[in-house]
Amino acid sequence: MTAMNRRALLRAAALTGAAAATGVAGGIAGSPAAAAEIVNGPWIVTGPGVLQINRGRTTPQVLLPDGTDATVSPDGRYLAVVDQKPAPIFDPVLNLHDRVTGQSRTLITDPFGAQYGWPTWSPDGTEIAMVIRNTTLVAVNVATGARRILVEGHRMLRPNWSRDGSMIVMEWISRSEGHQLRALELATGKVRRVYQPEPGETFGWPVFTPGSNRVVFSTNRWTRDVEIVGGSLGSVRVGGTGLKRLTDEPRVFLSPVFSPDGRYCAALSVPPTNEYPDGGNIIVFTSGFGEPWWIPGDEYDDSMRVDWARAI
Repeated sequence: MTAMNRRALLRAAALTGAAAATGVAGGIAGSPAAAAEIVNGPWIVTGPGVLQINRGRTTPQVLLPDGTDATVSPDGRYLAVVDQKPAPIFDPVLNLHDRVTGQSRTLITDPFGAQYGWPTWSPDGTEIAMVIRNTTLVAVNVATGARRILVEGHRMLRPNWSRDGSMIVMEWISRSEGHQLRALELATGKVRRVYQPEPGETFGWPVFTPGSNRVVFSTNRWTRDVEIVGGSLGSVRVGGTGLKRLTDEPRVFLSPVFSPDGRYCAALSVPPTNEYPDGGNIIVFTSGFGEPWWIPGDEYDDSMRVDWARAI
């Protein structure tokens, strides 16, 4: 099969929705207890602006013209969107956007210079965790905007809240041990190491599997000898053991995310047919990380985050 024929078939699968019927429950992801009641909805892509890629379509719908970082609530209705106030103010804001009404409201804001990073929802939808000023992880109450500090004093990136509600995993910059993955146990407030990379390894974008027992992340641990800018998806148990390589073909992986029903994993990547590695089409795997398919499109080539919404 030629690359062009293969791409045509994958595009046809995306347009007809045929690929959605090929998922296999189980694998490392497992299935949430309520999987039978969950219907997977569109993909949400940000950076710049907020786009929605509806199932069966490849042309994105523009939800918001602005926004650098967006994530969808567990029930699929609301988007937490990092943005900034219009010129000349530029204060950072965390907005809530209602996908049903199309209305947005500001949840919190801070003076200019305070960076907001990578919001992540609690599984019950009552709080949003987010890194502020690169060194403080807070949980923001969705109803009131009240904040509580979870961790502070270290540089943190890209937190992800587990579906069982017990942990938040993040990239962590240790003064003595460097860049690694750590998990915050919310019941105890303890932060423990999940993954220590090899010297020179680049990695990131951690996300819990739906069963909350493993962390999936992108890494070049197994692909540093290839000529292209590549990487793999790997996973490790939350206790730090059982490292696995999940994907075989070297390629760029950004922002892995599991579907609401836990049966698929998507990420931003670059198809082999692209002449230049200039950004993110969406690649989708079954939970066993077998043969993937693509959601092609050039409108989100500069994006850095993909999320997967529950249908509403």
